[in-house]
Amino acid sequence: MAHGDSNSRIATRLTISEKTVRNHVSNIFAKLAVADRSQAIVRAREAGLGVHPPYER
Repeated sequence: MAHGDSNSRIATRLTISEKTVRNHVSNIFAKLAVADRSQAIVRAREAGLGVHPPYER
C-alpha cells in the first residue's frame, strides 16, 4: 500500500482476494485512526515504517 499499489495489485502479489485486501486496508485505517491511504502512509512513515527502498515490482 505504501508503494502506491492498488488493492487489485496487492491481491495479485499476495495471492488473496481483492475483498480480503479491502478488509485489511479498512482495519489498518481504523487502527491508525485515519481516513485514507495518504494519511495511513504519513502515519506509518512518522513511525519509521516504509522508509526502505521499494521492493522489486
